[in-house]
Amino acid sequence: MSDEPRGAPAPDSASVTAKPPASEQAWEDGGTVAQSIEPPPPRPSASSGGRPPALPPGPPSDGGGGDEEDGMLRMSFMEHLEELRSRIIKAIFGLGVAFVVSLTFADRLWTVVSEPAVIALKHLGANPPKLAMIQPMEGFMIIWFKLPLLTSIFIAAPWILYQVWAFIAPGLYKRERRFAAPFILTTAGLFITGGLFAYFIAFRYGLEFLLGIGMMNNVQPVVTITEYFDLFVNVTLGIACVFELPVLIFFLTLIRVASPRFLMRHSRYAILGIVIIAAIITPTPDVFNLMLFAIPMNLLYFMGVFASYMLVLRREGRRLPWKWVVLSCFGAIVLAGGVLALLILRYHYRVVPHWPFMVR
Repeated sequence: MSDEPRGAPAPDSASVTAKPPASEQAWEDGGTVAQSIEPPPPRPSASSGGRPPALPPGPPSDGGGGDEEDGMLRMSFMEHLEELRSRIIKAIFGLGVAFVVSLTFADRLWTVVSEPAVIALKHLGANPPKLAMIQPMEGFMIIWFKLPLLTSIFIAAPWILYQVWAFIAPGLYKRERRFAAPFILTTAGLFITGGLFAYFIAFRYGLEFLLGIGMMNNVQPVVTITEYFDLFVNVTLGIACVFELPVLIFFLTLIRVASPRFLMRHSRYAILGIVIIAAIITPTPDVFNLMLFAIPMNLLYFMGVFASYMLVLRREGRRLPWKWVVLSCFGAIVLAGGVLALLILRYHYRVVPHWPFMVR
């Protein structure tokens, strides 16, 4: 007698056999990939107003911005070397063109460069007021090679600085590339201004002082063109490089190494360092020529601090307090006018149409 209940249908052999998993069935049917067994996303509840749930926030941005990175050139190490080589060749080519142009005016340039020596020797009563040439090659090397080369450095300064900027510009953001024209004009302008200041002011007074020391003791000066030109190059290029101080301060602020508050807080140490540097590069040991170097360098330092302050204001989205700037400029003008009136009325100075513009 069977143990199966009455009325129960007999189990079919097909139903007794276990069905294969969906993945195996799909593989047997056509080799398709098994469907995902992840549960479907939950339906929006009534409390959420029928809206889908908000997505999780993405990773925080580093502040670079996709728009600012547009146009940034990605180069390998060898490509950087190729770019550097190309910029150096272009800079040398521009320097060569300026050298050829300067070479055509070599005689006139030497007349201009030797003028401070001639004037100083005339003031000191030297006879004849001329420079000496001891070696046969001195005239050729100085007048026809070194002098045009020095002149070409000043003429090609904007082009060389442009090549420097063009080399570093691909790695800058868009907002940083806007400093291209101000960087080139300011840096080249300060370099040329420093050379002019050295020629018209510092070198003339220093040279006359140095020549006068010997002539006071019955010494006849014999100045060779080599020694004279070496001193001229040292003073001119030295002061021209010192005039780049505002650009250096601005760059240090741009890369967040220095700040206007830090520079002003330690300005007394900066002034002391500037006086020491001026004493080193001054060709004479007297205080007057020391001040000729130290005062413009201190003015350049505070110009750099002001440019640094402007950069910080722009970075923080603030505006310049023009009221205090105007009042400060007005106070400086009033102070300068008071000093001028004191020199004229009390010390009997008078104004003349040539440097130093005031004589007693």
